[in-house]
Amino acid sequence: MKKTGIFYSFNTDKTKNVAKQILKEFKDNSIEEINVENVDTTEFLGYDNYILGVPTWFDGELPNYWDEFLPAIEDEGFSGKIIALFGLGDQKDYPENFVDAIGVLGEFLEERGATIVGLTSTEGYFYESSRAERDGKFLGLAIDFENQSNLNDKRISDWVKDLKKSFK
Repeated sequence: MKKTGIFYSFNTDKTKNVAKQILKEFKDNSIEEINVENVDTTEFLGYDNYILGVPTWFDGELPNYWDEFLPAIEDEGFSGKIIALFGLGDQKDYPENFVDAIGVLGEFLEERGATIVGLTSTEGYFYESSRAERDGKFLGLAIDFENQSNLNDKRISDWVKDLKKSFK
């Protein structure tokens, strides 16, 4: 497999738990874990395959660390880069912007030539709208610890099986 990194905040417990489970499912020790709060542009651009973790904050916003990092890479091209996104949200308390951060980050990277893989079905979720939705699919893995934690293990396992086909 080409150089692969999983980027997430080491300070967000739920996102970290999902990232650790993703790594366990991959069973590949070559995937590097990177704290997105401390990454610089050169290090970030040094990968071919990316797994990016992004919880949705407040009313559909990116967390500060992603929001502050994106300007550093806005002039970069991501053609040839394969990117998978996973995100956390709460479809009961925030149904009007469930996992919006996946969509915000995905759109940003697609506009710069990235290929987004690991789209997942919206079936089984109950929300009003999401920037992460496109044609009945999310632009990544949507996790809701608050309302559907019992589905997390299977969703993560199925998603990783799909990613293995896309990451070479």
